[in-house]
Amino acid sequence: MPRDTVLFDINETVLDLTSLRPKFAAAFGDPAVVSTWFAMLLHSSTVCALTGVRTGFSNLAGLMLDRLATLHGRTISEKDRIGILGGFASLEPHADVQPALAHLRSSGYRTVAFSNSSIDLVTRQIANSGLGPHFDIVISVEEAGSFKPDRKVYDFAAARLDRPIGALRLVAAHDWDTHGAIAAGMQAAYLDRSGAPYNLLYRRPYIFADTMERVAEQIIAADVGQH
Repeated sequence: MPRDTVLFDINETVLDLTSLRPKFAAAFGDPAVVSTWFAMLLHSSTVCALTGVRTGFSNLAGLMLDRLATLHGRTISEKDRIGILGGFASLEPHADVQPALAHLRSSGYRTVAFSNSSIDLVTRQIANSGLGPHFDIVISVEEAGSFKPDRKVYDFAAARLDRPIGALRLVAAHDWDTHGAIAAGMQAAYLDRSGAPYNLLYRRPYIFADTMERVAEQIIAADVGQH
């Protein structure tokens, strides 16, 4: 089946969290806790998805920031809180993203930003990153009332795009997201940004690369091979 639409996870896959490190260093004395905060955010969103808790990613981001501060025996100042959450809306894209998106679009693909962020947050993230012209559509899971990797959000994306779910491919730097997409019937491509082993219990996509440009090349090659 030809695939003409590629969806992209946004946080970490497209946008780089590195710029938040100085802000976490100022607030917590350790820049590395940004990874802990984001892991807590993803964990909390998954729990909400599984148990039917309706909330937004931005709200969860603030709640997990407060929880992290408590776990570190700190009280985060309003200035640091605003700086971190505001910085989350103004992340820079990874250097390999724009060329890969341009390559896909010039090859006839429709590119879609598909995020757990609220529609307001992801819209600001895409605009602030300068990637607006490189995405045809921006989709938030917000309207589906859940978060990835809940199957219904992938189904929601397919309905929104008016495509069979098997005709779509998700690119993500998170193995739980590519696994979720494949489990829902979508194609996927894994972008290895961390070097961490892919979870052996998860479904692994055929497309697997360590740069977005190589992901794009493999997507195009795979689809050409079907004709």
